[in-house]
Amino acid sequence: MSTSPQDPDSPSLEMTPVQDEQALDESRQLSLRSGRVPNSVGGYDVLRCLGEGSFGMVWLARERKTGRHVAIKFFTNRRGLDWTLLTREVEKLAALDTSRDVVRLIDVGWDHDPPYFVMEYLPRESVASLLEAGPIPVAQAVEITKSVARALVHAHGAGILHCDIKPANILLDHGDEARLGDFGQSRLTSDQSPALGTFYYMAPEQATMDAIPGVRWDVYALGAVLYHMLTGATPYQSDEAEQLIAKATGLSDRLRVYREIIESSPVPNDHRNVEGVDRALASLIDDCLKRNPSERVPNPQVILDRLEQREINRSRRPLIFLGFLGPVLFMLMLAWIASTAVPEAVQEAELNLFERALTSDEATVRLLASSVDQELLERTDELVRLAARLPEEAGEGSLFGFREDYSEFLDQWREETDNRFRKQKRTRDASLFLTDRAGIQIYRNPWDNSIGHSFAYRDYFHDLGRELERSRRVGGEVQPRKTAGVSLAFRSSNTNQYMVAVAVPVWNTERTEVLGVLARTIHLTELLSQWERRIRGVDSTDDHSEQDRFLSLVDMREEKPFLLDHQWMSAQNLSKLSDNEMIRQKIELSKQETEVMQNALKGKRFITNYKDPLADVDEKYQGEWLAAVAEISSANWIAIVQERRSEAVAPMDELRAIFIRYGQLMVVVFAAMLAVLGWIIRRVSNRA
Repeated sequence: MSTSPQDPDSPSLEMTPVQDEQALDESRQLSLRSGRVPNSVGGYDVLRCLGEGSFGMVWLARERKTGRHVAIKFFTNRRGLDWTLLTREVEKLAALDTSRDVVRLIDVGWDHDPPYFVMEYLPRESVASLLEAGPIPVAQAVEITKSVARALVHAHGAGILHCDIKPANILLDHGDEARLGDFGQSRLTSDQSPALGTFYYMAPEQATMDAIPGVRWDVYALGAVLYHMLTGATPYQSDEAEQLIAKATGLSDRLRVYREIIESSPVPNDHRNVEGVDRALASLIDDCLKRNPSERVPNPQVILDRLEQREINRSRRPLIFLGFLGPVLFMLMLAWIASTAVPEAVQEAELNLFERALTSDEATVRLLASSVDQELLERTDELVRLAARLPEEAGEGSLFGFREDYSEFLDQWREETDNRFRKQKRTRDASLFLTDRAGIQIYRNPWDNSIGHSFAYRDYFHDLGRELERSRRVGGEVQPRKTAGVSLAFRSSNTNQYMVAVAVPVWNTERTEVLGVLARTIHLTELLSQWERRIRGVDSTDDHSEQDRFLSLVDMREEKPFLLDHQWMSAQNLSKLSDNEMIRQKIELSKQETEVMQNALKGKRFITNYKDPLADVDEKYQGEWLAAVAEISSANWIAIVQERRSEAVAPMDELRAIFIRYGQLMVVVFAAMLAVLGWIIRRVSNRA
């Protein structure tokens, strides 16, 4: 929320006009009166307090004669109060009493103790309250702006400048129409004394101690309010700007910093990204917020005129609809002609495209399987070479049989490997860790609280082809793996997606004993992502492309094969299922699906009527698919490239030749339609 530039440490008399002796004496007498608020006053029954300010309180009251509710402002805190300014505020409200867009003044009681004045009560919230929930709809924001502009036209016509327009000073009446209030900072057009507004709504030329009030101050503030209503933020406001102003010492310094922020910051343009803000409205905001007052909209009447002209132009938009009528009719005609020609093209092209799709999928899946296989083998070989450098001859510096600096050594290797993978645009390891011969984790990068815990139950440690009970005691009965390999898949605690560990044993220098297990983990989804992008096209952003052709991965090592990765198995979907058994039930292949997969591997390696295993989980995977399969031998996985059958055989290329035959006819028809449409638009425009 924007704040007033008034500095609590600065003298309050800086902004107070000089009073003569008589006015000073009168102010002192008023300040000595009691601050108690009575139960009733001047024909009004006081009901409850609505709020409290620096000079008094605002109370809800009921007029005895009519029963209507009013707001009474009692000036109970009169120490340092400038009665001359308050009297002038009342006079200005009285001068604007005929304006429907200004909060009306009803009564004044300066001789009462405490003094008060009565205003109409608006039970609805202010624009500032509306903005607490976020930006305001464009139509409502425009109506509020028009109401405030009308109020300013009336005020400026009466020789009054508001000088402090902001959301908190714009109230809503029973009909949700805006009313401008709080003329405490206002000035007459003949005044030469400055008046400070509120940061981020105040025009830059207003933010000086010797500024002469001008009409364009209110224009700038109204533009800032409109910008705030549309975007939910004030122009030029940022954390950095708030800090700079907060660091300033004294009012003059804060005002200087505020002016420098406006002069040095980029022109605000977030309003142009708001849905519903057209070019005319965006241009109006830009013109209201011009830094140079001579380039700014000259007065509120111009704002009203431009908003009304915008409404007139928008009312003519039905003509634009007529402009779309021609292309729509053309498309309907094209669809009618195509409905007679497409079946012929489909019969000629479907078989050819069907075979092309299967051939392409088969080549893609072979490349995928080969690439993943090569990736796993390379990572395994790297780990084997790394493990050979970890053991050390037993001695004073030996710990668990590893070299004394094994932690620093592995950190450096991890950093170098990550940098190399980043340059090669390869998937980086999720983690690198080392366990001793008993399965106790003694190193992990990145570090977490798993250090010192036993992981002897994990398949990557013992290589038994299954996960042991976590609570089972180990102490020699579970031996570390003797060969390198890829572990069973397990779910990531962060993403809930599946990952695997490439693990190798660490032998002593004599290769007579395994000292521990060194492993690196990989997120399968990230590993496949680079090939996923390739089969759809590197720059593809088409959502249909993602849904109609994608990669899957099946683990065939367990008794019931299951999906390791699939388009549906996103972190968002899996995070909703905390029960591992429930997830396994959804992603396990049925006996029939397993047989289809195995038969495809033994045969032509493609499936012409593939049923997605997750069709029952998500209806978008239902229907017939084409699929090509290939084995990833290093892990006994099956890679699958699947694409929707209906998309694969769409005979778009063959239809192109048929559409050419009808092209000339379409051109003639379209030209005639455009001619008729142009004649209609001209007739309607002339009548408007």
